[in-house]
Amino acid sequence: MAPSAPSINSATTALEKEDHARDAAFAKALHGNTADAKGGISSMLNKDRKAQNAAVDEYFKHWDNKPAEDETEDTREARRSEYATLTKHYYNLATDLYEYGWGASFHFCRFAYGEPFRQAIARHEHYLAHTMGVREGMKVLDVGCGVGGPAREIVKFTGANVVGLNNNDYQIERATRYAAKEGLSHKLSFVKGDFMQMSFPDNTFDAVYAIEATVHAPSLEGIYTEIFRVLKPGGVFGVYEWLMTENYDNDNPHHRKIRLGIEQGDGISNMEKVSVALDAIRAAGFNLEFHEDMADREEDPAPWYWPLDGNFKYCNTIGDVLTIARMTKWGRGTIHKLLAVGETIGIIPRGVQKTADSLAEAADCLVAGGKEKLFTPMYLIKAVKPEK
Repeated sequence: MAPSAPSINSATTALEKEDHARDAAFAKALHGNTADAKGGISSMLNKDRKAQNAAVDEYFKHWDNKPAEDETEDTREARRSEYATLTKHYYNLATDLYEYGWGASFHFCRFAYGEPFRQAIARHEHYLAHTMGVREGMKVLDVGCGVGGPAREIVKFTGANVVGLNNNDYQIERATRYAAKEGLSHKLSFVKGDFMQMSFPDNTFDAVYAIEATVHAPSLEGIYTEIFRVLKPGGVFGVYEWLMTENYDNDNPHHRKIRLGIEQGDGISNMEKVSVALDAIRAAGFNLEFHEDMADREEDPAPWYWPLDGNFKYCNTIGDVLTIARMTKWGRGTIHKLLAVGETIGIIPRGVQKTADSLAEAADCLVAGGKEKLFTPMYLIKAVKPEK
């Protein structure tokens, strides 16, 4: 029998020591000036080979030759203990692939009838800001901001002043460039840091949100406690959390394979169940005001995972067709073969194909988790820090 799924809630979980100078030097060595490139495939071609190999080896050491049936609590603890490095290298490897296949907002969303993919992505971001009551002039923190797609949309939607927090230098460079290009630099800035040990003073922000980012934390109670600290009294925290549902059984090999496939392909050290997240919110000191699995709304005409499932019947624009074509198994298989050829002849760094294959496996597991209602990428939680 497999070990029980751990519920690591302690806010005192061991944290990695930050070294921003080291991280910046590695990012410069690996990415060079590719943060200024258009992104996607064009950025992939110009990575430093030696640094790319180091990132691949450092990330995949947590997964290679460790099948689901052999998982132990020790292997999970090893991932949790290196959560920051694991996440950093994951996004060093995956960011360009994400932008190529998905765009600048690295998250899922709900879909309304006739709604184009890009519009649905933006509406999902607007809905979170609306639910939280984000307004013009508020000082807001985006925890795990990626390349800043959601932050830019929320600034434009609300007029709030947003600070994006990210532990990946390459993504910060790209996010900063995009904000300047869209004329948003006066309302939007980005800070390097580990969300488990933020440098902001207590009671800094009027609101904090996270969109599919805090799943990278080694402890949900730990990250929620840190968010509680930087919120002002009366401030609101809103999150779309990645969680296993209460249907998930860690002793079921099929369930465990789905979880591990998602974790490996998405840079996650320790994914938890819904009940663990809700307990962690309360333990951190929040008043839990609202929570709902947005993936489980039966009135939606299309499931959240349809782009990964490659079901063209849900496409509403030519742009949707082009986007989803890259997500189908045929589309992924074609690009992966091209990446393999590129690696063989030396025009693409080693490890790009391996990363793409890992993302493809994760996509299949995400679809399976969604269809079997074992997993949700959009468990919405709204919580408030008490006034006193």
